[in-house]
Amino acid sequence: QTNSVVTMLRELYPDLRFEIAVAMSTTGDKILDTALSKIGEKSLFTKELESALERNEVDLVVHSLKDLPTSLPPGFTIGAVCKRENPLDAVVFHPKNCGKTLSLLPEKSVIGTSSLRRAAQLKKKFPHLEFRDIRGNLNTRLKKLDEKEDFSAIILAAAGLKRMGWENRIGQLLGPEDCLYAVGQGALAVEVRAKDQEILNMVSALHDADTVLCCIAERAFMKRLEGGCSVPVAVNTLLKDDQLYLTGAVYSLDGSDSLKETMQTGVSYPHQNEDGPNDDVQHVGITAKNVPGQAQEAAENLGVELASLLLSKGAKHILSVARQLNDAR
Repeated sequence: QTNSVVTMLRELYPDLRFEIAVAMSTTGDKILDTALSKIGEKSLFTKELESALERNEVDLVVHSLKDLPTSLPPGFTIGAVCKRENPLDAVVFHPKNCGKTLSLLPEKSVIGTSSLRRAAQLKKKFPHLEFRDIRGNLNTRLKKLDEKEDFSAIILAAAGLKRMGWENRIGQLLGPEDCLYAVGQGALAVEVRAKDQEILNMVSALHDADTVLCCIAERAFMKRLEGGCSVPVAVNTLLKDDQLYLTGAVYSLDGSDSLKETMQTGVSYPHQNEDGPNDDVQHVGITAKNVPGQAQEAAENLGVELASLLLSKGAKHILSVARQLNDAR
């Protein structure tokens, strides 16, 4: 992921030299015998990287946007959100199940996923299947799938498989009717020091306006719900004809209880010159100078309003029960 961002920056700034100086393991990379939702650490994949940023050892850090909490520590901001890859989830089948789909797998087939969100939705949709935690990076998970008989299939983000050049392993793409995706899934974020204007200006050229607006809406939705990886929260966004559509949902752990709604808002605003104190306004941790501020506000309000609607219908109860059950597992 870092290489892809550096390649884009080198094309934009051929006179500058970019070094990938530090490859780091994070808490989330190291603790592989526990489900992500059980570790209870908000910045699983970010804390060590942010420490290096704070110490000026590095100038920018590349993350999967879905790994970044909706509130960043003071002094940091997301200076760029790159054009989103396919945000959908994908099924990778054990070689013996090649050519099948989830609905065609035998009764009690075991599916591997580390995501409560995926498991909650798919348990409801495919009650004949069993879901079990699987951890590790993509290499590790695919190895566990291929070399053992423990799993009939595993669920991964399509974007990650594509970035690794393993698109050919995708046996089935899960559309929104099967599985809504995670907040920010498929998008890369570049985190920088909020006061480092030079770096902020440089990386802001990587912003993709449509992706920024979709992800602001999704992150605002998640933040208002106080969601995280310990509760099943899912989204689907669509930007079409200057209208931003956001579908958001919350689920019980087994998927039996859920709330899902869709709202929309207009995001067609002229770009105003917003120099001065408004220059560095953050929307759920994102600083996007080259995207109209009013459009960002509209997107953030959309996420907040949709979450408020779900909360008024009982989302808080569903999520608190899910959290308690997950903690007790």
